[in-house]
Amino acid sequence: MALLTAEQIEAADDRQWEDVPVPEWGGTVRVAGMSGTDRNDYQKKMLVFGGNGKPKEVDLTDQLARLLSKCLVDENFKRLYTDATIKKLGAKNGAVLERLAKVAKRLSGLGEDDVEDAAGNSEPGQSGSSTSA
Repeated sequence: MALLTAEQIEAADDRQWEDVPVPEWGGTVRVAGMSGTDRNDYQKKMLVFGGNGKPKEVDLTDQLARLLSKCLVDENFKRLYTDATIKKLGAKNGAVLERLAKVAKRLSGLGEDDVEDAAGNSEPGQSGSSTSA
């Protein structure tokens, strides 16, 4: 297989999404995976930094709504919620938000430990060497 150029990578439509029925809301929503930039922004906004500039804790306030505000989109992939309207989304049923957040995390490549890793609170994993032929 040939190596890709920057132009080919940038031209590739690698968005992932799912349309998820939400009977509690009377319809279906589109959940899209976050871009790398959106994912980094989401993770960064969950961290509270100390005076030394290093993360000191994780802020879980409206964590599901913050995640879903970046992932709930319309048919043109325009966000349904902005950073300014997160509280409105956060006021919805927690079980529904949790169900949708699981889809958003999977589509965005977020694991349960990703925020902890970003905060530097997780145990270090085994480091292995990598070789290429």
